[in-house]
Amino acid sequence: MTKAEPAVAPAARRPGSQLDELQLRGVSRAYGAHTALQPLELTVRGGEFVALLGPSGCGKTTALNCLAGLLPLTSGEILLDGKRIDTLPPEKRGFGMVFQNYALFPHLTVRANIAFGLKMRGVSRSETARRVEDVLRLVHLTEQAHKHPGRLSGGQQQRVAIARAIVMEPPLVLMDEPLSNLDAALRLEMRSEIRRIHQEFGLTTLYVTHDQEEALSLADRLVVLREGRVSQIGTPAELYEHPADAHVAAFMGYRNLLPLRVVSADADGALAEGRGIRLRGTPVGELDPHAGQSVTVAVRPEDLRIAEEGEEGVAEAVAEIVEYHGRVQHVEAVTRDGHRLHLKTGRHVRPGDPLSVAVDPERALFFPDLGQPAEEVTP
Repeated sequence: MTKAEPAVAPAARRPGSQLDELQLRGVSRAYGAHTALQPLELTVRGGEFVALLGPSGCGKTTALNCLAGLLPLTSGEILLDGKRIDTLPPEKRGFGMVFQNYALFPHLTVRANIAFGLKMRGVSRSETARRVEDVLRLVHLTEQAHKHPGRLSGGQQQRVAIARAIVMEPPLVLMDEPLSNLDAALRLEMRSEIRRIHQEFGLTTLYVTHDQEEALSLADRLVVLREGRVSQIGTPAELYEHPADAHVAAFMGYRNLLPLRVVSADADGALAEGRGIRLRGTPVGELDPHAGQSVTVAVRPEDLRIAEEGEEGVAEAVAEIVEYHGRVQHVEAVTRDGHRLHLKTGRHVRPGDPLSVAVDPERALFFPDLGQPAEEVTP
């Protein structure tokens, strides 16, 4: 997991590639009566990697397009080092863009694709050649420089797209779901590459994704959006350990979202039950649980475990689906009342096995009721 403060090697910084501060002040975007992005307040520091995270339609790409100048703002303003830029056209903002589909020129070589923007800006041949060779080395494509995009792998094409963006030495690089078209193994490899390039080139990056694992591994800070509104902003550790609400918890891997009713509450926590489940847990934030109150209880699969012999479980269930994940098995079990539970275990479990499951109270987080069945809440 990345640290809260960006680890940028000063020696790797390029002249003009950094900004001091980018501010989004009340930035919003509406389409008629529909508001796709509620007023967004966000400050990005130079050298920082910030990820916008959320499901389709949450407003994250709208925010990115507003920042890029591809969409006009309905209200608010954008300031780059104290100067307002939201009134400028996209080409005057000087940002680097990396899209899902790479948008490479198929008839140009890798070297020519990377050099294209510099030529359009009238940069001298010698300076263009120097910058292109530097970036080719950085993205490990020197030996592929003479090839056309059609002869490259998906990961190599993505590196060309990144190289083309950063060769302009932009104050900010915007990435919109850049790994969504790659297979799982290549996505993992490219995550490391993107973070390495970000650090070595001293970039400031704003990254859009719906993949919480991707966001956690890359970003210094996360901005979780839902229905156009910010749910929470914080470091990966803050959001992972202390989600602000049940929807953030869902994106941070709390796959078990249990709609229960509070039985009792005291200074040590609360007891809730429903649908064959009875457990103690920890209220989150300003929640002050009381008997009869509906709550959503969030538990990670790795925290829900098979009860030890003699230990009282929180639910009795039957294993229905068992997936082999190397040293652990991912088990989907069903309670007698039809509620599905997800847990991970190092024990050998087979479909049809009866299970007694348990969770430590500090690992079961109590949130206000979502107002919908847990099965409908998906990242």
